[in-house]
Amino acid sequence: MNIGVVLSGCGVYDGSEIHEAVSTLLAIEQNGGHYSCFAPNIIQHHTINHKTGEETKEKRNVLVESARIARGNIADISSARIDLLDGLVIPGGFGAAKNLTKWAFEGPDGEIISELRKLIIDMVAEGKPVVGLCMGPTVIAKAFQGTGLSIKLTVGNTTDDSPYDITEISDAMNSTGAVSEMKSIKEICFDEDNLVITAPCYMMEASILEVYNNAKMAIDKMFEVLNNQ
Repeated sequence: MNIGVVLSGCGVYDGSEIHEAVSTLLAIEQNGGHYSCFAPNIIQHHTINHKTGEETKEKRNVLVESARIARGNIADISSARIDLLDGLVIPGGFGAAKNLTKWAFEGPDGEIISELRKLIIDMVAEGKPVVGLCMGPTVIAKAFQGTGLSIKLTVGNTTDDSPYDITEISDAMNSTGAVSEMKSIKEICFDEDNLVITAPCYMMEASILEVYNNAKMAIDKMFEVLNNQ
């Protein structure tokens, strides 16, 4: 089975969250699958010094930066073909909300890359599972905004510790027509009707092991769905 993995750069503050992305690739292979990585061929919104947290003057390309994680084996998102994919995964990181969409700056009113929106919608329409980790669910919520389809999603919960405002993000997803559910780092959200699987990962205060286990739980569920089709 071939799973598409959509990356948004390299590094949590301006691209894909590396731990989540690598956990995704590993879990796909652990399930006997193959992955195909994709990213948009665009200049990323900005570049962050991950040591200081400060913005730099560097200009970086999302596809080129994502190739660091994919070890060069990556293609432009515009070349992704639904007939060659059995599932789709969107890891988190601020790149999901800065490069794949503009959620970080405009909330649910921000734009989404049109090719990615079509890919997500078409995957669900074809009954192929879609997984969103961390901030990935906001990309899925944005994709279905205005379609009339209410997707169940999670970015975490308001009970456990989180470095982010889970209430604000959940409410914003609800405003797109999605239905937010509260889940812990040990849980996933499974929309059985639409085959959409989401997991909080680093939206919650968590160790790398907890994040790996959470991401693997989501990928395992995706393969359970595929194996039962």
